[in-house]
Amino acid sequence: MFGGVTFAQDERRALVDSMTEYGPDAPTLCGEWTNRDLAAHLILRERRLDAAGGIVLRQLAGRTERIQAEIAARPWSTLLDEVRSGPPMWSPLYWVDSVANTSEMFVHHEDVRRAHPGWQPRVLGEAEQDALWSLVKGVARHGYRNAGVRIVLERPSGETITVGARDARDQVVLRGEPSELLLHAFGRDETTVEASGEPDAVAAVLALDRGI
Repeated sequence: MFGGVTFAQDERRALVDSMTEYGPDAPTLCGEWTNRDLAAHLILRERRLDAAGGIVLRQLAGRTERIQAEIAARPWSTLLDEVRSGPPMWSPLYWVDSVANTSEMFVHHEDVRRAHPGWQPRVLGEAEQDALWSLVKGVARHGYRNAGVRIVLERPSGETITVGARDARDQVVLRGEPSELLLHAFGRDETTVEASGEPDAVAAVLALDRGI
């Protein structure tokens, strides 16, 4: 718990505040999605489980995109209210909010913030960074699954996580706060992660399609 609520709940409220600040038509780091599109995605994921399959299954993407567009057409204030209130009690995500939504809310909050010039990393507390660090390994295993080198993710405390081709001769070290490493593993390039290693190996890792 952080400040009486979960980290996921804190990030949800901050995400809505940032969406409100920038407006419905502002860009995000989610491809061509605007804030309106991103809000519709979050609502569909939490309230339209019957249509959410296309988020992960390409075969179902058409229906998901169609319903997401219908949601996006609602008034902006309605979208903000539904994102702010979170999943309803009948949604499975309501009961696992702190598990299922910590990375979702944090990453998408940064998608909203970092789509604008002059962004700076937020200063997070140790507890928040520890919570994000606990998520890095699982995300990194997937994000760097096609790496032909061993990848070591290192946080300022010196703790490390190793993923990628563990038996490879070449190694690339990615250093940064857990928040930055998580964003990079999720495919975001707008981070303060520092990479070191053989130049060609570093270039290959940074060019990976790390999308989930």
